[in-house]
Amino acid sequence: MKTKKLLTILAIVSVVLIASCKKDTFVETVGVCPYVVSTNPTNTATGVPLDQIITVTFNEKMNPATITQTSFSLQDATKNSASKISGTLTYDETTFTIHFVPSSLLAYNAIYTGKVLSSVKDLMGNALQSDYVWTFTTGAMLAPVVIYTDPGTDATGVEFNKIITATFNVPMDPATINTGTFIVRKGTTPVAGTVSYSGTTASFTPTSNLLSCTVYTATITTGAKNLFSNPLANDYVWGFTSKPFLGPQPPDLKSVIRFGIIAGVGISNNAGQSEIHDMDIGISPGFRSSITGFPPAIVINGAIYAADDADPVPAMLIQAKQDLTDAYLFAKGATTPAPATIAGDQGGKTLAPGIYKSTSTLLIQSGDLTLDAQGDANAVWIFQIASDFTTIGGAGGNVILSGGAQAKNVFWQVGSSATIGDYTSFNGTVLALTSITMNSHATATGRMLAINGAVVLTSTNKISKP
Repeated sequence: MKTKKLLTILAIVSVVLIASCKKDTFVETVGVCPYVVSTNPTNTATGVPLDQIITVTFNEKMNPATITQTSFSLQDATKNSASKISGTLTYDETTFTIHFVPSSLLAYNAIYTGKVLSSVKDLMGNALQSDYVWTFTTGAMLAPVVIYTDPGTDATGVEFNKIITATFNVPMDPATINTGTFIVRKGTTPVAGTVSYSGTTASFTPTSNLLSCTVYTATITTGAKNLFSNPLANDYVWGFTSKPFLGPQPPDLKSVIRFGIIAGVGISNNAGQSEIHDMDIGISPGFRSSITGFPPAIVINGAIYAADDADPVPAMLIQAKQDLTDAYLFAKGATTPAPATIAGDQGGKTLAPGIYKSTSTLLIQSGDLTLDAQGDANAVWIFQIASDFTTIGGAGGNVILSGGAQAKNVFWQVGSSATIGDYTSFNGTVLALTSITMNSHATATGRMLAINGAVVLTSTNKISKP
């Protein structure tokens, strides 16, 4: 009898509790009604990250159907209360937690209000007693950062054809990644190139190969912004150095570099209007009377100097001849990298940068000789020729440059005399101990520099500054 009365009392209490819970008195059907245990960020929190995921955790499992974009809201308190923050709303039944991911970064230094309406209910249909409202304040603007570069900071030995890249910690706005925000410089001079962007990586592709043994500086400016228009906090700057140049150390021409022709005893133009462009011609110790055929030969953007000109020309020519001799001896004695021995006809061959040594005469006859810089615009060639050097013009015998090679970096040290054949297209500076002859219609991008003998232009020759 007592047991029956006790069960009846418990049933009555249970009904009362259920009724009171539905009236939002925070009493659960068999314990307590639903309520918010915690939020992240917490109420009145400050310095909240702009990419914060908002969470609300309840004391018990809730009815997912009651958790909607209507029953949960987040808004910027500084804006119109009707304007809600859009985002993705999910509910984790295991942890009783709402997760709200804003569709864009939160504004910086802004106060936000989160709200869970009393329409949210548990599985028994028990509702929150009242709307749950809390606030928090965001921190400073979240600036994107560069987290990786290739080449890295202070990298050395960078390949000449290197594409320079910078990787960010977040996706960037592709419209802000361009040649105005990704800049590569050699000293203070911008390097020409194109900029592309993929994933989180910006790439700078130089229009031409990097120069060897050169320090470059790359910059990502604050004009680069992420997808939410937040810029880098500061310009990101790093430097790197390209590979050493290929081949030997070049001879230093010093003051003789101004001359397209220099000779010891005579300079002649036998026929036709030969041309020397952007360089001087000079003779020492020979006199001006030993310079013949000018005109019809002409010097364009240059002058003619002789040992019997008024001061200070004689001293200038003596110094130039000394610098020529020094350059000749340097080229003759160069040993690093180790010279490769060559002999006879070099026509039809392709040679990489380096030192090439001939113990007798050397020819370019059966085809063109190609000098391949392999992408290094500073690559150097030194040809050490013990006796005469001759190119045979016509179908072959030209000196061709490829792979970025430049005529100013090619040196022909000739132990006797050099002859540039008819219609030969020649590249490089000839440093001859005795004399140099350019046959009919031969052209050169380079210099014809003779220490002791004469330089002869046979007919309608052209020498251009390398």
